[in-house]
Amino acid sequence: MRKDQVPQDGCLLEGQREVCYAVDESGRYVLAPSAGWEPKNVVNLQAWELIRDQVAAVLADIRAGRQSVLAYHMVRNQMDVGMLAAYVGLPRWRVRRHLKPAIFSRLKPQLLERYAATLKMPVAELCRLPENPELPLPQPE
Repeated sequence: MRKDQVPQDGCLLEGQREVCYAVDESGRYVLAPSAGWEPKNVVNLQAWELIRDQVAAVLADIRAGRQSVLAYHMVRNQMDVGMLAAYVGLPRWRVRRHLKPAIFSRLKPQLLERYAATLKMPVAELCRLPENPELPLPQPE
């Protein structure tokens, strides 16, 4: 697309802009700022709704005692068991085991520190749900 055709439909990024490639007057590709594109905004909003639903399902499992708070932090950071295991340096089966509340409550401090460092939070925050654990959805402009 040409530089003057870069979409400026507003976006979910709250005033930030994304960069697109466009062709300038001399026919060369240049970086052009964009305020967003409506089809892309719709898809991104649908993705955020799906993530919010996943967080809500995990919260229900945690409150019912079926999963540990590690499951919340994992889903909140858009990770699966394999990804978290790779970052922490553990086999997947051990991470899966740590998703059980009884097992998670007995983890050694060193292992909790590894999880906390991976998730970029203090150990105390890792071991509890935040006060407002719901995931806020970005609002279109």
